[in-house]
Order: sequence, then C-alpha cells, then structure tokens
Amino acid sequence: MFKLKGAPISWSYKKQSIVALSSCEAEYVAGSSAACQAKWLLNVLEDLMIKLKHPIKLLIDNNSTINLPKNPIAHGKSKHIETIFHYLRDQVSKYKIIVDYCSTNDQIADVFTKPVKRAQFLKLGR
Repeated sequence: MFKLKGAPISWSYKKQSIVALSSCEAEYVAGSSAACQAKWLLNVLEDLMIKLKHPIKLLIDNNSTINLPKNPIAHGKSKHIETIFHYLRDQVSKYKIIVDYCSTNDQIADVFTKPVKRAQFLKLGR
C-alpha cells in the first residue's frame, strides 16, 4: 500500500508467480514488485506536476531482505534469485527508493492479504 502525505493512494496484491526458496527471497520478490509499482506512481505524480522531495520508502519486515538490495555483492542468499527481481536493487542504488525495517506487527498491508485479529485490524486501520 502506498501513501502520500499519510493518505492511502494505491494498493496492489499479486500472487507470486514463482516458488520462493526462503522467506528472504519471497520478500525480495515482493519488494521488487513494489518497486515497480512505486516507479509507476512516480510517473503518474510527475504527470500531475507533483514532485517528491524524498525517495519512496518501502517498509519491509525482513532484515535479510532489506540488506540484499543495499549490498550489490552476490552471495548465497541472492545467487538463485532471477535477474528480473533485482529491479529493487537497481532502484536502491540510484536512490530512487530506500528500504527500511517495519515490524510485522505494524505492516498495514497485512489487513489486505491475511487474516488478522480484530485488535490488530483496528490498530492498523487508524
């Protein structure tokens, strides 16, 4: 889910077309998809003459996934990830997108993608 000045402006859900070998890979693939959505949103905002002062921040709840696009050296966790999914790494290296940690308990998109308890739903829905 993408927000602009605190208000949600876009949300997307897509079932992954690959079988991930780890939670890190699954989150990385999802992050790459989000980076593509972010780029599309940037283009729409530019068409509307809205210029962002800061890069888009992607909040990810997996520290290994956060470190992958920041570290361009291929290692064991990324050697099996297809090249197409390294779009996130490309956008991070160009400072178009920054990735930051967000606790699983604070992931707003969870209310759209998985069952959450009422208290969690109310907390994330505010």
